[in-house]
Amino acid sequence: MKKKNRMASMFLVSYFIIVCLIVLFPFYALLLAAFKPTADLMRYGVDLNLNWESMSLNNFRTLFASSTGDLYFHWYKNSIIVTVLYTFFSLLFSSLVGYGFGVYDFKGKNILFVLVLVVMMIPTEILILPLYRMIINLGIIDTYTGVIAPFAIAPIAIFFFRQFASGLPRELMDAGRIDGCSEYGLYFRIMMPLMLPAFGAMAILQGMRSWNDLLWPLIVLRTETNFTLPIGLTALISPYEDNLDILIAGSIMTIIPMMLLFLFFQRYFVAGLTAGGVKG
Repeated sequence: MKKKNRMASMFLVSYFIIVCLIVLFPFYALLLAAFKPTADLMRYGVDLNLNWESMSLNNFRTLFASSTGDLYFHWYKNSIIVTVLYTFFSLLFSSLVGYGFGVYDFKGKNILFVLVLVVMMIPTEILILPLYRMIINLGIIDTYTGVIAPFAIAPIAIFFFRQFASGLPRELMDAGRIDGCSEYGLYFRIMMPLMLPAFGAMAILQGMRSWNDLLWPLIVLRTETNFTLPIGLTALISPYEDNLDILIAGSIMTIIPMMLLFLFFQRYFVAGLTAGGVKG
């Protein structure tokens, strides 16, 4: 029996090592390309040839020293601001709605939750035109508000928080009411700390969604200095100039915030996804 368990453990370890190598393969190729001269990138493309003689930091120097460098840092700042604000409001409002669905019983609850599930199944592209007309009428085109507000309450986050809140002990709510705590006090003082794993998991997922989003910010933002990183890096590619050196070096820099986000919330990630998928 011990021999079988040992073989099963070795198989799982080998399997996950292979999966990790497959996942890290594109990052390795991109990292090598960031240190290669533009001529090699134009001639050979992104490859895995490790040539120490030709590798240098010139691409990063070009990125930071060129006129594009100032714009790049504007784009970086814009992406950080949009991601932080979007993640904060998404977690706040979606958790409140999901918590309400999970712990309260009220008339029309099931119908409203079905509508949330229906919205989850609607592709974002179908909503682009009415949302675009809405933000024009509200006068928030080319602003952070126009990028964040239409998607601040995410149906997938509502569903996730609802599943997590359904398993919270109701006895704590009754004890809080006996002590004179309001319903908002119950949530912010008692129940929200119990939902930290769910907040950690959704912070990673919603942060990555906002950081990598291209379509909606591309439609809303007009001014070059208001672009986010995905739009700005895409704008570097033109029929007249490829800017591969700046593009690849800039792409490497965009990975850092998401790595920090995952490292900060990783201890909550697995626990949040596991607990959120099981009721009771």
